[in-house]
Parts: sequence; structure tokens; C-alpha cells
Amino acid sequence: MLDQLRSVLSAFCQSQAQGGFSIFNAAGQFDDQRTDKEGIARALNAAFLITLCDEQHRLFRQASDFLARRKNSPEWGEIAKFYLNGVELVCQEIETVCKNNPDFSDRLGSLSQWLANRESPRTAEQAADEQTAEKLWSVFFPEATGIRGHEKTRVEALRKKRTVTITELNPAPITNPAQQLLFTSNVLLTMPSTKASPHELGLSADLKEKLRRVAEEPQAFWYDHPIQMGVEPPKNEVLYGLRGLQTAFDFERQRGTVSAGTRLTCVLSVSVTHRGLHGIARKYLEEELARAGGLKDIDVYVFTEADTQRLVDEVLAPAADRYLGRSDATEALGVFGVDGKYGRHYSFLKAMAAFWNVLIQPEVCATFKIDLDQVFPQEELVEQTGASAFEHFRTPLWGARGTDSNGQAVELGMIAGALVNAHDIGKSLFTPDVPFPRNAASPDEYVFFSLLPQALSTEAEMLTRYTTGKLDGTKACIQRIHVTGGTTGILVEHLRRFRPFTPSFIGRAEDQAYVLSVFANPGPRLAYVHKAGLIMRHDKEAFAQESIQRAYVGKLIGDYLRILYFSAYAAVLADDMGKLKDAVDPFTGGFISRIPTTVVYLRFALKAAALFAEDHAEQGLEFIATGAPRITGAVDFVAGKNSMLKQQYEKERLGWRVYYDALAAVEKALEKREDFALALRKQAGEHIDRCRLRLD
Repeated sequence: MLDQLRSVLSAFCQSQAQGGFSIFNAAGQFDDQRTDKEGIARALNAAFLITLCDEQHRLFRQASDFLARRKNSPEWGEIAKFYLNGVELVCQEIETVCKNNPDFSDRLGSLSQWLANRESPRTAEQAADEQTAEKLWSVFFPEATGIRGHEKTRVEALRKKRTVTITELNPAPITNPAQQLLFTSNVLLTMPSTKASPHELGLSADLKEKLRRVAEEPQAFWYDHPIQMGVEPPKNEVLYGLRGLQTAFDFERQRGTVSAGTRLTCVLSVSVTHRGLHGIARKYLEEELARAGGLKDIDVYVFTEADTQRLVDEVLAPAADRYLGRSDATEALGVFGVDGKYGRHYSFLKAMAAFWNVLIQPEVCATFKIDLDQVFPQEELVEQTGASAFEHFRTPLWGARGTDSNGQAVELGMIAGALVNAHDIGKSLFTPDVPFPRNAASPDEYVFFSLLPQALSTEAEMLTRYTTGKLDGTKACIQRIHVTGGTTGILVEHLRRFRPFTPSFIGRAEDQAYVLSVFANPGPRLAYVHKAGLIMRHDKEAFAQESIQRAYVGKLIGDYLRILYFSAYAAVLADDMGKLKDAVDPFTGGFISRIPTTVVYLRFALKAAALFAEDHAEQGLEFIATGAPRITGAVDFVAGKNSMLKQQYEKERLGWRVYYDALAAVEKALEKREDFALALRKQAGEHIDRCRLRLD
């Protein structure tokens, strides 16, 4: 089987001048005489692809020797080892999968034979056609096969697969979103731009002095596009998102869906790049919001890692010790926090609704997360859907029961909306934010083309409208697998009963990983209900284009790690990984691969090659220098049956069990008016009050 893999890679890494099929001419980027950094990085990357090819490749020995020599280089040794290990890992993985999966082995053999017998194309444009893409995807990314040219049929099929037949609507749906919903969002904060002089920051002298001291600390965490403290207000996501929420709330009041005197509650997790920012974050946000005119009707609570640790030390751990006999609870409750990869703050924001319900405000029975680059387009919502944002939350579908297309009982305790891009809203709210791609695939997309199944699930799941017939939103509805970080919510009852969470090692698609944690549990399955018409306008490109560009390389690499993590995570969650994968295909399941290491290495190398070919040499160097160590770490993290990933997952699952058990025990003690529980509630209230932004 390795011979067949090598023949496939030899075919698509050959020069077009050789005739036959070609995606990328690896030899054209291999120059072992270059001494500049970009040239060496490009040669190492090309050498990796050549070394994976058949030994008959004219540069096979030269490329292998080049990698071996560079392995001992102080500057390039780690990257050379990354590629050398990649050759070994890919070969091992393909051999193992072919041995254990005859279907995959047959598909690989069929692809190898097809490429060998394929007629030489007459033009370069014909060299990598759609038929060839389908053949390659059948081995490396089967989730993309059969979509192009059959979009309408595939959309209908996926909707049928996602259909839930309702057996019972929620008899007590949300009636007063302003009081019953805890709105949440995440803020990523980092140091001011080094290009900005102190007087341009618009910050108080006290804050600038504290920032000067924090600047001496090493950076502890990295995020795709954090807000730089002192950034001008039009580019500040916090101001944008909170003012958008205020505008939406004003609209609801004018519409009569919110009574006079009602205030909205919004919880912000604040993840920082430097630990010294913990003590500055709240003051910074107060200053910025005050400078922007404040907020009239929203109480904003800000939680840094330091704040969550105090809640653990002084409320949650004492509760677990007292009522559960867990003297080790502090360590177990380390899952409750906001710094680190995105899965950590995502789980915190959901879990906080249960804390609020038990210890702060019993009326809170659900939470809904928004992203701060998104707003509710209220006028368009009313005009095109007949309901405002808050009216959409009142649906009895949220909390309904039913059976899915496989006869599995589901509880629709979670809700998911959709997005429309700012530049598309003039067409319709129901314009897909990810349309079907029409351009030819780039080299790496012949190995992994997630945009195609993403567009399919966007059309089939997110844009479904309940009209007439069976799928009318009362007899049947759509359950969502593909969700976005904003526009998702969960009822507290289901949160406390099912206890979903996203592991803290998940750094991308934390929203889609959230429900996977309980997917394989026995009994009725927790699911997202699709609320047709609950749409937010996505304004990222309208006001923060620079942050998108800065985050480009980091997001690409995060996408590759997602394949490794999701594939290993699915194997931990379910004995039958194939069954779980089938349930979440094509988009979410596309990141659960049978050959994750092979896909990641090939996708990475072909993307790097494309960057160099497009004269983005500096970006290509950054991509390789940043990506190689991160992928190496991820490969180590997921390796083995008792992997570090599995151990981390089990540790965090225990931590969340302690969290919810402790809250349940405190709730029972409060019902009995026990002094210890009453003291905990008082302590919790004081902590929460200290976290409130003072905007008066």
C-alpha cells in the first residue's frame, strides 16, 4: 500500500512538463544551494514532499540527504526533524489503516491505478480537473465527494438526515428573555500596539503605568485576533458588540417585548495574553465604555482567570468539600476558567448560567452566547421573519423532545441561530455566509477542502425555513450539528442534566466540539434545535480587517490542529468512531479523519508550497516556523491509546462532574436554609458584584 501512496504523491508532485496529472511541481521549489531563510524553508518543505514520493523521483536521494543534513543544524534542526518524522508518521499511518480498513485500501489502490492510466491533459487547466479532485478526495477527504454538480440533491438529503420529528414541545418556554437569559461573550485582550505612542492610547495615567510594568512580563497565551488595549474605538470589538446589544435591547423596548425598568445581564469572560492584565482588564473596559458613552440598560460582569479562581477557592471548592467530601476539589475545579485555548472560556460561559441560577438569580433559566463582532439586525428580522430577536427566543422548540431520522430520542435543550455577512444583508437575511465555492481548488484543497461541506451544511442546516408540510416547526424541525460560536444557547435544566463541555485543548470549532462531549452518552441525546430566522449580522470584515489579516497564519495552523484533535477526541468518546462520525458528517465530521496525520502533513506542506509559489515568501517562512512546532506538539499530545489528550479529557470530565454536583448539593442545602449554604450564596453574590463594570 505504501507503493500506491508513493505513486499517488509522485503523480501530483511532478512537473507539468512531464505530462500526466500534476498539482504541484515539488522539484521546482527544491534548491539545496539557497542560504537565505525563505529559500531554506522552501527547500525543506519541497524535500519533504519529494521524500514521500516514489524512490524513482530524480531528486529523491538529494532531497533525503538534504533533510538529514539539516537535522543537525542549530537553526533548522527542529523543522527538519518535523519533516523527517512526518515521512515516518505518514507511512506508518497509511500502512496501519490499509491493514485494518479494506475499503480505504481499495480506494487508495483505485486512485493509484486511475492516475497511472489517466490520459495526459491537453492543457494545464485540464491537469487538475474536478474529476481528479473527486478521485483524490475519495481517499484523503471523502466528505467532499459527490457535492459539486449535485448541490440541491445533497442539501435535501442532509436536511432529511437532520430532521427531528417532534413528540413534545416545551410546555414552559422562555417568556421573558430579558430576565431569563444570561447573555455571554468572550473578550481577548492583549498589550497595546508597539506602534502606538502612550499619548495616543486614550487611557488614564494609572492604566498606562500598569501596562508599562506588564510589558516586562513574558507572554503566556496566544490568540488569533486579540483586542490591543488602547485601540481606537471604531476597531474595538467590545465597544462594538455591547453597543449593538444595547441597540437591540432598545428596539425590544420600543416593540413592547421588554417592560419598563428591565435590565439585561451580560457576562464577559476576558482571556488575556499576559497574566498581569488580569488586574487591569476590568478598569480598562470601564474606561473605554465610559469614554464611549456607557450603557443604559445592561449590567456587564467581567471575569478574568483571577476572578474565576477566587470563585473556585471561596465558593465552589468549599461547597464540594462540605457536601461531596471532596477535599481535592480545588484541583478538579481547575476546569472552571477563561485563559488558554478557546474551549476553556467557551465551557465557562455556558457553565456560568448554572452558577447564576443556583447562587445569584433563580429566574435565569438559559444562556445565549454572542460574538462581539455580531449584532442583531432587528429591523430586517421583523421585516423578513416576522419576529424580533427576543421573540425568536420564545419558541417552544427550544426544550422540545423528539426523535431523529435514525429513531434516536433527542432533547432539543440547545438552540442555534445563523449568520449573514454585513455585505450580503441587502440581498436577504437568508444569504449564506459561506456560499458554495466555484473557484478551482488550490493544491492543499485536493487533500482537504472543508469549504465545500461547510457550504453544504450552511445551506442545509442554517438556512432552513419552517414553512408548510411536515417541516413546519411544530411537527418537525431541524437539529443542528454545524453551529457557530455566537448565536448558540442552552437551557439551564439541560446544562445541569447533560453537563456538556468543550475540553480545554480544543482551540478551534469549540462550539462544535461542545455537544460531542455527550454525543455517545446512553439515553436521549442532547441536541441543538435550529431556530429559523434567528440570524445575527456578522460585521468582522466591516470594522476589523487588520485583525483578520494578522490572524491568517495562526488560524490556518489552528485548522490543521483541529483535524488531529477532533480525530483523536472522537476515538476517545466512542467505541464506534465511525458511527459518531457519520452522525456529524459532512462538515464537523470532516475534521474526524481516519488518516489525520497524513492529511495534516500533506495539507501543511502543500499550503506552504502555495505560499511560496504565490510570492508570499515571508508569510511562507512564518507559516513553517510557527506551524512545525505546534503540529509536533499536537501529534505528541494525541499519540497512543492512553494519550495525553485522553487523560486530559477524563480529568476535565471529572472536574465538570464535581462542579455540577457541588451546585446541586448547594441548591438542596439552600432549600433547607442551611447556614453554610446561605453563607456561600452571600460570598458568591459579593464576588459577582465586584466583577460588575461600574459605568454610572
